[in-house]
Amino acid sequence: MNDIDFDKEPTPVGELSLKIVALPGDTNGSGDIFSGWLVSQMDLATAVAATPIAKGRVATVAIHNMAFMTPVHIGAAVSCYTDIVEVGRSSIHINVEVWIAHKVSGEPVKVTEGEFVVVALDNNGRSKTIPGHDNIG
Repeated sequence: MNDIDFDKEPTPVGELSLKIVALPGDTNGSGDIFSGWLVSQMDLATAVAATPIAKGRVATVAIHNMAFMTPVHIGAAVSCYTDIVEVGRSSIHINVEVWIAHKVSGEPVKVTEGEFVVVALDNNGRSKTIPGHDNIG
């Protein structure tokens, strides 16, 4: 039997890395927020989380397992939570969750999640070893 508490309100995993309001200019023809805009916010949140670990520039090189669960309405406060999954020699894997408050009930609603992979970059834009990870094979 699972130890799932079905009475517990769903909550984000990770730390709040970015919070922004979805505006009318961010909508598609149906009046919902563009998924690309959401991915852009997730990418920014990933950079916020990864930059201190990399001690400098990072670039997103992959996004895995993206799934959109519900549309985002204009005026929603979009919150991006990041959870560091793995730190390698030059890469960082970060799970990013996007949450909003339901338009009517105010209950937290998970919008999407995905795993972002970033690489630490040197001043020439080439991958570099993350400080403290130079002995990883």
